[in-house]
Amino acid sequence: MLLTPLTLWKFFDLIRKINDPEHPLTLEQLNVAQSQLVEVNDQSNFVKVFFTPTVPHCSMATLIGLCIRVKLLWSLPSRFKVDIMVTPGTHISETAVNKQLNDKERIAAALENNQLLGVVNQCLKNSD
Repeated sequence: MLLTPLTLWKFFDLIRKINDPEHPLTLEQLNVAQSQLVEVNDQSNFVKVFFTPTVPHCSMATLIGLCIRVKLLWSLPSRFKVDIMVTPGTHISETAVNKQLNDKERIAAALENNQLLGVVNQCLKNSD
């Protein structure tokens, strides 16, 4: 059973206020995160979030995706499998970014890096 748009909005609400690592704006304000790019299947315990970097060569794409993943990991019940993907055709390194963002070992290693975790926490600071 797919969730209704209202419920999808609740999932989107978790990520919309994440701060961009380079700009003093949220991911929603920059159109990096958009409600129509969130897919949820409650019955299958699955969430897929696409995000659109501001430019095709955005050097912060992996960090933005990591922030989205961490916010959802900290906010959703553990039953959900979460995929974070660059919106197709919007980044020159789309395949590599998607691979990094959905590799459990790479995510775990990134979260062990205190400096990187500090940047992620700064991006998530006012996202509630």
